[in-house]
Amino acid sequence: MSNKNSSKQHEPLFHIVKREAMPWHESTLIRLGSVIAALIVCAIVTMALTGENPIKVYATMIDGAFGTSRRVWNLLQNLAMLLCVSLAVTPAFKMRFWNIGAEGQVLVGGLATTACMILFGGKLSNGLLILTMIVASMLAGAIWALIPAIFKATLNTNETLFTLMMNYVGIQLVAYFARVWENPKGSGSIGIINPNTQAGWLPEIGGQKYLLNVLVVFAITIFMYIYLKYSKHGYEISVVGESQNTARYIGINVKKVIIRTMLFSGAVCGIAGLLLVGGTSHTITTETAGGRGFTAIMVSWLAKFNPLVMILTAFLLAFLDSGAQQIATDFGLNKSFSDILTGIILFFIIGSEFFVNYQIKFNKSSKEVK
Repeated sequence: MSNKNSSKQHEPLFHIVKREAMPWHESTLIRLGSVIAALIVCAIVTMALTGENPIKVYATMIDGAFGTSRRVWNLLQNLAMLLCVSLAVTPAFKMRFWNIGAEGQVLVGGLATTACMILFGGKLSNGLLILTMIVASMLAGAIWALIPAIFKATLNTNETLFTLMMNYVGIQLVAYFARVWENPKGSGSIGIINPNTQAGWLPEIGGQKYLLNVLVVFAITIFMYIYLKYSKHGYEISVVGESQNTARYIGINVKKVIIRTMLFSGAVCGIAGLLLVGGTSHTITTETAGGRGFTAIMVSWLAKFNPLVMILTAFLLAFLDSGAQQIATDFGLNKSFSDILTGIILFFIIGSEFFVNYQIKFNKSSKEVK
């Protein structure tokens, strides 16, 4: 009897169990509640560290994103580019192939675009040059993703480390060609490419520099949603992601799916490089990808690999980035403080997923046996 009482006394106060599928409206309320809680914590941190009125800080964030038409277009551009890279990594992630190399794939795609603009600018008609840039950027990104895919499919290497290391190779390639094509000589950078002829510059639509980028990424979003949800390839990606053994059992060629999916993923990263070089900056540096390859992991994961939901998660991160920069400018705070606020908000949002997927159950207290 004493042993029985002792075991009851040592029972944990609570335990964690996995939830069954939660209704969408309940999960949405949990996520909204996490955002509200994050804003409250951010307000407390702001008052404690800076003494600033948190309402003014939040108003400044909104102004930084939507205060002028130029800021709105910058927000849309950042949203589109982040979303494009997020869409690119999603098929691989859904297949449980952890493609951490999007940063390098974007840079290599942008480098191929740069090469076309420098080598063929003025030699080809602008329409043919842009077509060449599109093919070259997609091919370069696809090849960069193909290398780790082949090693994974044939030798079962660790794709996380392999794709991560490919990023550094891509960065050094860009750094090398920045010296080869530097303009002016001795600057160590390529500078604006074809500033007089604008050869290879993607066309403006309605006088808006970034509208074409936004439209292209919107089209990719719709295509990716249909591809993953309704196509045979999308079905095979899902099955391989659930279990490679099951996929083999039902006749799916797992190696083929891995290679094909990574080719597709790399090609979309190449398009992102094309848009960043040909449609945004008209030059390339080692910072052209801007860390989007890593941020895209969070965007894709938070959206549960749903391309349509990714629009919202990418918007949130793009908004926080724009607002953070405005806070640093208006209040004379360094960028680190604005990054603290962004980090707090993301912590709460990511943490809310725990309560969406799991619940805490408290053990009932047992009566003492006399």
